[in-house]
Amino acid sequence: LKEENAILRSKINKLQSLSETQADKVRKLEKKLEETKIKEEKEAQDLEAMVQHVEQNLQLMTKRAAKAESSAAKLRQENAQLQAELRNCRLEKEALRAGQAGLAAARQNAEVALQHLLRVTTSSRASIRQLLSGAESLQLVADLLKSIDRISEVSEDG
Repeated sequence: LKEENAILRSKINKLQSLSETQADKVRKLEKKLEETKIKEEKEAQDLEAMVQHVEQNLQLMTKRAAKAESSAAKLRQENAQLQAELRNCRLEKEALRAGQAGLAAARQNAEVALQHLLRVTTSSRASIRQLLSGAESLQLVADLLKSIDRISEVSEDG
């Protein structure tokens, strides 16, 4: 009976030791789990802040693109008006040439109109380039937002 008690005590001691070891492991795992939760919460907050920042930038770029489109439309309209004016000046120039009266004045008017038209054309091209650049930036932001959505989906699944 003493021998059996000794064996049982030995088993109890081993089980207590194993229980303490497992309790330590559980505490360590709980601590690690808590740290992981805190880290994930911080990452989620950081990601949310980044998404908000990207959304603000997207709104800004959308406003800029709309403004550039409006500006380009105005410049196209002005360009069309100036081309009509240029045609009229050329017609006037031809009429003056035929009549040989006021030839110098017509040439000067045509030259002024031509220079004005060239300046507006150059300005129109720059605005159109700016509009295209804004559109490319918007596409980049849209792609970034798609990537963020995919990252969020993977994090939720994982």
